[in-house]
Amino acid sequence: MEKTKVKSVIETVTRKYGIFLVFVALIIIGSFISPYFIKVKNVTNVLRQISVTGVLALAEMVLIISGQIDLSLGSVVALSGMFSVSAYLSTGSLAVGIIVAILVSVVCLTISGVLVAHVHLPAFIATMAMDYIARGICYIYTGGQATYEIGNYSVISTAYIGPIPLPVYIFFFMAIIIAVVMNKTTVGRDIFAVGGNQDAANASGINVRATIIRTFVIAGLLTGVAAVLQIARVNSAIPDTAMNYHGDAIASAIIGGTSFTGGVGTVFGCLVGSAIMGFLTNLLNLVGLDSYIQMVTKGVIIIGALAIDLTSKNKRIKKK
Repeated sequence: MEKTKVKSVIETVTRKYGIFLVFVALIIIGSFISPYFIKVKNVTNVLRQISVTGVLALAEMVLIISGQIDLSLGSVVALSGMFSVSAYLSTGSLAVGIIVAILVSVVCLTISGVLVAHVHLPAFIATMAMDYIARGICYIYTGGQATYEIGNYSVISTAYIGPIPLPVYIFFFMAIIIAVVMNKTTVGRDIFAVGGNQDAANASGINVRATIIRTFVIAGLLTGVAAVLQIARVNSAIPDTAMNYHGDAIASAIIGGTSFTGGVGTVFGCLVGSAIMGFLTNLLNLVGLDSYIQMVTKGVIIIGALAIDLTSKNKRIKKK
C-alpha cells in the first residue's frame, strides 16, 4: 500500500513538474560541462535569444491548442521586419515601425487562417504556402540585399531594466497576456474547445471558423512582436533571417507539454520548453558541436517529445 502511495506521488510530481525538473537538470549538467554556461553574460545572451523564439513558441502553442499549426512564422518575421525597418527609416518613428511589423504579421497569418477556416485547406499546406510567399517577397523587396543601417532600432534589444535585457520583459509580458486570454476569457475557452473536439465545440454553439481565424490573429500579433525583437537583436534587416524559427517554436511548445493533438497546453510549460531549447542550443554551441549535428539533435528531441505526448494521450484514453 505504501509503495502504491509513493508511486502515485512520484507520478503526480513527474506529470506536473517533470519538464521543470528536466530544465533544472540541464542547467546543472551544463554548468559542469562548460564553466562559461552559467556566467551572467552568457545567460543574458541566451535570454535575449529566447525572447524571440519564446514569443513565437507562444504563437505556436495557441495554434496547436486550437488544432492548427503554422510553418511560416520565420518567413513572416523576416517580412514584417523588412517593412518595419523601411517604415522606421522613412518616418523616423520607432512606434510606426513596430505597428507596421505587427500589422504585416497579422495580415499574413489572417490570410492563412481564412484559408484554413473557409477554404478548408489543411493548416500545414496553407502556412507552408505562406512561408514561400513571405520569404519570396523578402527577396523581391530587398533584391536579396540586407539593410545594416537601421538607426536606433536596436535600442529595443540593447536596453536593460536592471540586469535584465528589455526583450526578456517583453517576452514575459506577452506570456502573461496569453495566459490571461487562454485561461480567463471566452476566446481562450473557445480555442481549447475547438482544439479538443471541433464537432463538440460546434454542437455547443461555438463558431469554429471564427475561432480558428481569431487564433491565427493572436498568433500574428505575437509574430509581429517577435519580428521587432529579432530585427533589433541582429541590428539589421536580412531577407533570410529567422530561418527555421518555426521549428524551434514548435519544439518549444511541444516539449513544454502542448499536445500536438490539440486542446492541451499551458503558458508555463511553453516558457520552460523555450528555456530548454534555448539553453540546450547554447550548450551545444559552447561544446563546439557541429551545426549539422545540432539539427539532428533537435529533430530527435521533437520526435521524442511527440512520442511522449502521444503515449500519454493513449494512456489517458485507456484509463477512461
